[in-house]
Amino acid sequence: MTQTHPQTPDDWIELAPRTYVRASPGWGMNSGLVIGEERALLVDTGAGPAQAKALLDGVRKLTSLPVIAVNTHAHFDHFFGNAYLMDNGVEEIWATSACVGTITATGEEQRSAVAVVEPGMAAGTGPGTAIAAPTRLVEGAPVDLDLGGISVTLFHLGRGHTDHDLLVGAGDVLFAGDLVEQGADPNFGDSYPKEWIRTLGKIVALEDLYGTVVPGHGKPVDMDFVTTQMNKMRTAVAVTRSAMDQASTDMTKAVPILPYGPEQSRALLMRLRTLARWKWLKQ
Repeated sequence: MTQTHPQTPDDWIELAPRTYVRASPGWGMNSGLVIGEERALLVDTGAGPAQAKALLDGVRKLTSLPVIAVNTHAHFDHFFGNAYLMDNGVEEIWATSACVGTITATGEEQRSAVAVVEPGMAAGTGPGTAIAAPTRLVEGAPVDLDLGGISVTLFHLGRGHTDHDLLVGAGDVLFAGDLVEQGADPNFGDSYPKEWIRTLGKIVALEDLYGTVVPGHGKPVDMDFVTTQMNKMRTAVAVTRSAMDQASTDMTKAVPILPYGPEQSRALLMRLRTLARWKWLKQ
């Protein structure tokens, strides 16, 4: 069940006192904002300098406090705004060490994905278009950040959408990045589907702490939605593994019976096949 929340200036939606979400154009990536008495936290920075500027301008309509940021994971729409923010006074950007490694390794090759929405970022020309890795690390234990009167918790529950998904808890609100998707199928490109199911289960186990979950894309949801996504993924993985056992040479035969659209059904099939090959090579 989705929830409705009041809008604030510049399309921020208030989820709880001093806690907001806003979607950027293009991929509809959700950025979160938590405003304390001493500083503010921005969750995910957009797909390039134009989106990052719009986000920071929007923040400035609500607060003049110093801003720190978080990257939930290393996909372009969530971190390509880092350089612009760093050039404009944001001194701390948090992520897992694996996220930093992925940004460093794959950032340049991800540029082509933003050619239409952020042409300068795609070309690597102009201010704020560098590939900028986060400056502060979450490793192992959760990190609590005191914003002044409000604390947020950064934590990693396990592999899922990527191998480095970071969650951000703020009061009753959980920013889940692309571990949770509303309005579209999950993206399985570099995911770990079996572990993703377990990670979603760990999120659901936090239902006494968090009543509102902000997905990486789409409208805010509750834990019932997360449970449904988990169960749907469990069914899809089970069907796919059965198909792999029965028709290892023609995986497309399983696409029509998966509970996703054709594109992500194929992506899930190919990802599970790739992971199975890696496991075999390590034996």
